[in-house]
Amino acid sequence: MPIKRQLISFLLVGILNTAFGYGLFALFIYIGLYYPLAVLFSTILGVLFNFKTIGKLVFGSSDNGLILRFALVYVITYLLNIFFLWLFNKLGFENMYINGFVLLIPLAAVSFLLNKFFVFRR
Repeated sequence: MPIKRQLISFLLVGILNTAFGYGLFALFIYIGLYYPLAVLFSTILGVLFNFKTIGKLVFGSSDNGLILRFALVYVITYLLNIFFLWLFNKLGFENMYINGFVLLIPLAAVSFLLNKFFVFRR
């Protein structure tokens, strides 16, 4: 699949994955789960769901052996997100809503490239 099509698929699947993860979080809150547990369980289940959807729908892979690499991409993007939010704040940009919004596209690009060349290698 051409890289442009993979990128578009990645973004569309990302919308699906976000809805799934948030839906789980909302469900867990609705049934009375304490919010840290709701975040934990929705994150774990979300990563597993995302692994399958991104792997199959974007990169055409069903190789479950790649899950640790996939999880590492999540760790890397999390750390980058925290670092740049901290940096923006230190530089005087204190609005975390805007800072987080500004980081959406660069972090999505990093995630796509790491998934393409490190996890799924296609």
